[in-house]
Amino acid sequence: MARRTPQPRRQPGSAPAHGTPCPCGLAETYEGCCGRFHRGAAAPTAERLMRSRYSAFVVRDEGYLLRTWHPRTRPPGVDFEPGMRWTGLEILGTADGSAFHTTGTVTFRASFQGGSLVERSRFERVDGAWVYVDGDFPEV
Repeated sequence: MARRTPQPRRQPGSAPAHGTPCPCGLAETYEGCCGRFHRGAAAPTAERLMRSRYSAFVVRDEGYLLRTWHPRTRPPGVDFEPGMRWTGLEILGTADGSAFHTTGTVTFRASFQGGSLVERSRFERVDGAWVYVDGDFPEV
């Protein structure tokens, strides 16, 4: 009997209700913004991928996070912190990452109940699609 590889699953989370604003902070509904990327559309820029990954953390979509992680740095799974409640996203800067680039960086502040973190994320294109490579936590 062939051994099946377990598929990543969506962890229980607070998926936005129909018609609600997207968690990423853009003035669109979740369905028209990050929800379409979670359902399979390709993010056109590194920034949109980063925003959609933030939203995936909000809704605990492990499958999407793993699919959009570079194969050379992808972990076997995503550990969602129990009780973590993400409350906002602020883009602090971008470099490259457009349709005309093969790499890009996005620096952002992600707020959560009780604090925030700042990360400078690096992205690359793999087979034409943007993927998250890694990030560091700069002093701000």
